[in-house]
Amino acid sequence: MADKLSACPITFKEKVQIYSHDFLKACVYVAGFGEEGNPFTKKLYSRLRATSHLLEDFLDLHGAKNNRDWFYYRELASLVRHVSTSCYSQRHIANRLPFYDLPDTADFEAEGQKTLDFLNKTLRLSAPVIIEEATRLGIKLPQGSYDQANFPGVVSGEMLEYNIDDDTERRDQCKHIVKISSEFLSIAKLFAPFAFYEPQSLQTIRDMVPLKVNEVEIRRFEMVVHNLQSSFDSYVTQGRMRHGNRKLKQLRAHFSVVLHILEVQGRLLHFYERHLHEVGTIHTYQEVRTQLADLIDPDILLDRCINYCLFYACHFMGCGKRLAKEVLNENIERGAITVGIPETRGFHARPSLMVAKIVQHYGGEVEMVVDGDRFDASSVLDIQWAGGKIQKEEVKKVSFEGDSRALADIEILASVNYAEDSMGKGLPLPKELKYLK
Repeated sequence: MADKLSACPITFKEKVQIYSHDFLKACVYVAGFGEEGNPFTKKLYSRLRATSHLLEDFLDLHGAKNNRDWFYYRELASLVRHVSTSCYSQRHIANRLPFYDLPDTADFEAEGQKTLDFLNKTLRLSAPVIIEEATRLGIKLPQGSYDQANFPGVVSGEMLEYNIDDDTERRDQCKHIVKISSEFLSIAKLFAPFAFYEPQSLQTIRDMVPLKVNEVEIRRFEMVVHNLQSSFDSYVTQGRMRHGNRKLKQLRAHFSVVLHILEVQGRLLHFYERHLHEVGTIHTYQEVRTQLADLIDPDILLDRCINYCLFYACHFMGCGKRLAKEVLNENIERGAITVGIPETRGFHARPSLMVAKIVQHYGGEVEMVVDGDRFDASSVLDIQWAGGKIQKEEVKKVSFEGDSRALADIEILASVNYAEDSMGKGLPLPKELKYLK
C-alpha cells in the first residue's frame, strides 16, 4: 500500500490542496458573516458535513492522526463534520415541529434552539481557526467565496397540492400497526431507566458520561427507533401524513422526533468521547484537546447531550406510550378463551405474574372474567383479587377476553397448569413462552 501511495504522480501536498478546497471555501463563507449574521441553513450544514468528512478520511488515510503537524487540522475537520451533522438533525427537528402535532412543545423548542445556537457558535469560532491552520500548513485559500443564494433555507411558504388518494388502506395494515405499536411500547421500556424530571448538575452528568450514557448505548437506541420508523413508513403510511388517521401521525411524530434527537446526541457523544475525553498523556493530544475545548465547550456539550437530548428522548417516548396503547387496542384482533385455574393453589403470586407478563409482553388489553366480574389481566394485583373470588366461590374455569395474541399464549400456559406441579413448584416453560423467563 505504501509503495502504491509513493508511486502516485500527485503529491500529498497537491492532493490536500484539492481535498481542502471546498471545505475551506465553506469556512471562508462562514467566517465572512462575523458574529451578527446567520449563514446557517440545512444546505450549508450538508456542504460542511460532506466536505469535512471527505477531508478527514483523506487525512486519516495519510496518517495525520500520528503527525504532530497535521493532527490539529485533522481534528478541526472532524469537529466540523460532527457538529454540522448534529446541526442538520437539529434544524430538521425545528423545520418539522409544526407538522408533528405534538402537545406542549414550547420548552422543547426553546431548548432545541439553545442547542442549535451553541453548535452554530462552535462553527463560527472554528471557521477562522481552520483558515489560520490551513495557512500555517501552506494550503492556499480558495479564490472567491460562496453567495447566500448558494444556501437557501429548506422551508418556503408554499405547499404542493395533496392529490394522492389514500382513502383505501391496505388490507394487512392493521397487523403492521399492531406490531409497530407493540414495538414502540417495548422500546419505551428501554428508555425508562434513563428518564429524569429536572435538569442534572454537571457533576451528575460527568458521572453518567460515558459510564452509563455513551455513544454505543445511544447508537443502539437510535438503531431500534430507526427500524421502527422504517417499518411504519414501509407498511403503514408510505408518506401519506397530511390527512388520514391523526393518532397514527402523532404516534409516528413521537418516535420520529426521538430519532432525530438521538442523531444529535450520538454525534456529540462521539466527538466528546473520541476527541475531548481521556486523551491520554501524549503531549500533542493534550495540546490539541485544549485547543478544541476553546472552540466547543465540553461542559456545555455534555449539558446539551443530557439535559436536552436525553431528557427529551425519554420524554417523548414516555408521552407516546398512552397513544401507542390506544392505537394498539383500536387495531388488535380480539377474542375470548375459557381455561382452567391453576390446580391445588389457584392464582397465587407465580401464575398471576406469568399471566400478567404475557399481557404486558404484547401490550394489548386483556380482561379476566370471573362470573361476570372483570379484572385487568395485565395487573398481578387484579388477578390475585380475582383469585380470592375464585377460591371463595370455588370457580373451576375462568375466561380471558381481549388481544388474541396474548390469549393464545395464556391458553398454552394454562395447558401446562401455568407451568407448576401439584405442589406449586415451577416447571419448564413451553418453547413458545420462553420470553417469560
